[in-house]
Amino acid sequence: MTTMTETSARFREFKMPDVGEGLTEAEILKWFVQPGDTVTDGQVVCEVETAKAAVELPIPFDGVVHELRFPEGTTVDVGQVIIAIDVAPGSGDAPAPAAEPAQEPVEAASQGDGDAPKGRTPVLVGYGVAESSTKRRPRKGASAAPEAAAVAAAVQAELNGHAAPAAVAPAVPAQGGAPDGGRPLAKPPVRKLAKDLGIDLATVVPTGKDGVITREDVHAAAAPAVAQVAAPAPSQAAPEAPAAAVVPASARETRIPVKGVRKAIAQAMVGSAFTAPHVTEFVTVDVTRTMKLVAELKEDKDMAGVRVNPLLIIAKALLVAIKRNPEVNAAWDEANQEIVQKHYVNLGIAAATPRGLIVPNIKDAHEKTLPQLAAALGELVTTARDGKTSPAAMAGGTVTITNVGVFGVDTGTPILNPGESAILAVGAIKLQPWVHKGKVKPRQVTTLALSFDHRLVDGELGSKVLADVAAILEQPKRLITWA
Repeated sequence: MTTMTETSARFREFKMPDVGEGLTEAEILKWFVQPGDTVTDGQVVCEVETAKAAVELPIPFDGVVHELRFPEGTTVDVGQVIIAIDVAPGSGDAPAPAAEPAQEPVEAASQGDGDAPKGRTPVLVGYGVAESSTKRRPRKGASAAPEAAAVAAAVQAELNGHAAPAAVAPAVPAQGGAPDGGRPLAKPPVRKLAKDLGIDLATVVPTGKDGVITREDVHAAAAPAVAQVAAPAPSQAAPEAPAAAVVPASARETRIPVKGVRKAIAQAMVGSAFTAPHVTEFVTVDVTRTMKLVAELKEDKDMAGVRVNPLLIIAKALLVAIKRNPEVNAAWDEANQEIVQKHYVNLGIAAATPRGLIVPNIKDAHEKTLPQLAAALGELVTTARDGKTSPAAMAGGTVTITNVGVFGVDTGTPILNPGESAILAVGAIKLQPWVHKGKVKPRQVTTLALSFDHRLVDGELGSKVLADVAAILEQPKRLITWA
């Protein structure tokens, strides 16, 4: 008979790591392995999406996949076990350790990872801070969890149009997740979800262990008319994902949960719009010579292998304008009431991706030559479109360019990326009638819009930066004389 020690030594569990910048949860987008697959140390086993970006997770040891704890599409808290690995396949028929419930409070130590410091949560690099030694006193009424699950199953049966089992009796009070009549039990992310959805936790029927309200319980309370897969029995290892909502053809509305990148975008834009006093200025400029320069650079052997387009010249023009007006490259420190002058430029490029708008930035763009800048732009765009942009690539930006012209839009009033001083919007480049050398001629024309933080940038400074960018695009030779 196999002992628990042998079982623990044979099976190792991998928890959702802290993927960066203090994020507390991530959604499993895709599994790259299935039970029975052999994995090696460093092999990517799944892709997850945080509020910042999509990230691939490598497994830190060798073995055979024993169990996937969560299906694709499930949002998992940092520290929860997501996969179990048999590190000694063929050594016997020892059963795997009992599965950790989906909403079990996060344990301090990494289970089965002998290298993890005691009381630390594993992250992608190193370990997080040590957990407090304070232990929560067990709540009364823990034995009511099976009855709570039975009640939930009965309610679900009603929603699915089936008769509830006759033997089911409500053992949990109608007010929801507190078996002893106290405060409902739920983890902080679940409480926040309930608050965002306008759900009173006291009205939610818990299905988690010890009467803990889970994320699925909150979603069920928010949309009681939507049929979902019935909750698994407590002995099951992996919870089933809620069935996708079926929208009738006659429906007049569709509700989409706000999460991941979209949620982060919304929060950042609200914070920026109502914190920084925005000012936007516009200029329309003849960029015919810039377009000719782009065509010539495409044939230049020094630019072979990199993508050359108008955005490259616009980016270089903005970098030169910042060099001539360095005060624009700054940040507002509210806590210390200071203006922080930046002596480097991390140039952000707004990119539309299937997961929403993201703004990765080119680190130290001011130091790059034109070919280097072109290569960096190409890599940034490709990575963003593939959904592989890392959180670090989107942190630390100073100024941003958004190219709305690719959508045929003339211009706009862009909102600052939080923490940055300015953002330049580039409109569509169109053939228009233009007075050139005293005569009306067809010329390539575009409109630029510069939004800036008026706490940092006065109107004069903002106007100089925008005028410099326009002057360079009108006469690209200024890239040489002004750089």
